[in-house]
Amino acid sequence: MRNGGSVRVAAGVTGAALLTVCLAACGGSGHPDAPKGQRGGADAKPHAAPLERVPDIGDRLWRQVPPNTRQVVAVYGDGKDSADSTVALYEKTGQVWKQERTWSAHNGRKGWTTDHHEDDKRSPVGVFTLSDAGGVLAAPGAKLPYTRSAAFQAPHYWKKTYWNDFDYVIAIDYNRVKGTPPNDPTRPRGQSKGGNIWLHMDHGSGTSACVSQSKADMEYLLRTLDPARHPVVVMGDRADLKA
Repeated sequence: MRNGGSVRVAAGVTGAALLTVCLAACGGSGHPDAPKGQRGGADAKPHAAPLERVPDIGDRLWRQVPPNTRQVVAVYGDGKDSADSTVALYEKTGQVWKQERTWSAHNGRKGWTTDHHEDDKRSPVGVFTLSDAGGVLAAPGAKLPYTRSAAFQAPHYWKKTYWNDFDYVIAIDYNRVKGTPPNDPTRPRGQSKGGNIWLHMDHGSGTSACVSQSKADMEYLLRTLDPARHPVVVMGDRADLKA
């Protein structure tokens, strides 16, 4: 079955396997904190003017963006220890970049780190490719390879507000094997460096390490991110992004 991009439909998953996947999500926690009010879904007016490069990204990180990248998801964290952030999508045409859309989001509930470890509750600062997607729901016209599976379902012993977190996910290629489903447990840099860090749906507060946003914003990204444009996410608190 195909829907936009390549769609992988996983076979039946045992209850134990499903729980393992859920507990590994967002850096391996499985103990999300209490919601503090929804922020996602409201778009700010994008900058219409063409740009020479994505703004507020310093040379250190900008040099890590592959030369063939034509789509950048920029996640601007409010502060080093803040769970609040702003996401913007930039696309390159010719030699100029343009901001297509921007919206509010959440990141790790303890903020950001340049040395992420499992269960530190901080999102990793850096530049990461975006190559695979999936979720409980069918792909909404996704261009990225998409794996639909019940294994993404958040466990129902979590608060009900978290049950839909993984209806849609986009894997952030931190400590994972590209070209595999987002919930593949392989961690090339070792278990201690964390993994299963995703863009996923928001429950109104910080995550264990992922970046979360509204359902509408996730659908927009899934329909828009194109493997042919080599998308990446550049993410971190504003100070580290500019460094």
